[in-house]
Amino acid sequence: MAGLDKNTPTPTEIKLHQQSRYMEIAFNDGSRFNLPYELLRVYSPSAEVRGHGPGQEVLQVGKQNVEITGIEPVGSYAVQPIFSDGHDTGIFSWDYLYELGMSQDTLWARYLERMAEAGAARTPIPGFDDRPKSK
Repeated sequence: MAGLDKNTPTPTEIKLHQQSRYMEIAFNDGSRFNLPYELLRVYSPSAEVRGHGPGQEVLQVGKQNVEITGIEPVGSYAVQPIFSDGHDTGIFSWDYLYELGMSQDTLWARYLERMAEAGAARTPIPGFDDRPKSK
């Protein structure tokens, strides 16, 4: 992962809003974003979601009700959220969180389009999330 350059805005505040399921993040350039947990989960920068190369992305389905149960700092450049579905391998750098905030509307529309094309649901399938999690 590329390091931050000196022009990358850095967070001044990160709050998790559990009831409404979004991360509020403020940056030192004055930007402030409310990123839904579902958006963070489906655009996780992990290999599990992105695959190991172009065209290998894995569509994440049934994540409408996902929560962030914890968040860990990674050095001074990123955070690693722990999601309620067991996903905990995505490291979100400051520049990636900023990019998600700036592109949120476009990314959300793309996600909904991909879900529709796949005939997939944002809502969890009953019993599906009750399965043991693989690591």
